[in-house]
Amino acid sequence: MDGHRVLVTGGAGFIGSNLANHLAADNDVVALDDGYLGTPENLDAAVEYVEASVLDDDLPTDVDVVFHLAALSSGPMHEDDPQKGARVNVEGFVNTVEQARSDGCEQVVYASTSSIYGDRTEPSPEAMDVKARTGYEASKLARERYGEYFAHYYDMNMAGLRFFSVYQGYGGAEEHKGEFANLIAQFADDIANGDSPVIYGDGTQTRDFTHVDDIVRGLERAAEERLTGIYNLGTGESHTINTLVDRLTDELDSAIEPEYIENPIPEHAYVHDTMADTSKMTEATGWEPAIDFEEGLRRVCAQYQ
Repeated sequence: MDGHRVLVTGGAGFIGSNLANHLAADNDVVALDDGYLGTPENLDAAVEYVEASVLDDDLPTDVDVVFHLAALSSGPMHEDDPQKGARVNVEGFVNTVEQARSDGCEQVVYASTSSIYGDRTEPSPEAMDVKARTGYEASKLARERYGEYFAHYYDMNMAGLRFFSVYQGYGGAEEHKGEFANLIAQFADDIANGDSPVIYGDGTQTRDFTHVDDIVRGLERAAEERLTGIYNLGTGESHTINTLVDRLTDELDSAIEPEYIENPIPEHAYVHDTMADTSKMTEATGWEPAIDFEEGLRRVCAQYQ
């Protein structure tokens, strides 16, 4: 993208700030955030920061493209306060898109989630049946349905991207999130500081770990190609949590052992395995993941070496 005015909601958060900083090299970027999961310290000087909620009136939506990443982004946040989860993730989405539409913006790229696929040890295509087993998943599915509505009724370009286990190290933009930071960042920091990473269950659960730089490229490509519909962003490969810890201890030259505890998340709500089928996104845009698991972990661990 080049020469556009862009709004990134959740723009001071983990993924949002990475996207905003990247786009600001060639575009006029506004990052909107309420400060709950983000901090303006994540943003480069070239990014305009607006502290506001996606539930507010008079949002800065007079833009060419909206990247809507603002959300309560973990299951426990929704179970603690389901009404707030619905307000932020669903009403906040509709409020932002409607204001953008009224201001003449015809293109929105927004975050959904891979959690709605449930447990999958084989690649998950976008066309498969999905379910809402948690409040978080229900809110993201609601976004997708409202995305369909805006695309059909108002002929807007509405691209929903289902992210798979996005990560970056604490040298990136997530350290302030603590327990809500991605698992790889938390484990790397624990190991580097001589603490045992805590694994839920037996560590055989798998994740399609996707580096944030690949997510940022996918978001940008979705806007450039003016996509409408639902697309996966992942690597198409999965690794167990045990493998993750083994690789991190090797990279950090540590002999520390993990601590295993009973999984505090109810089994009926816990996603044990994920893996993306990214062929639809590749066919539509040419996007492919560029950072493999080994390279991603090297980047995460570099700050400690």
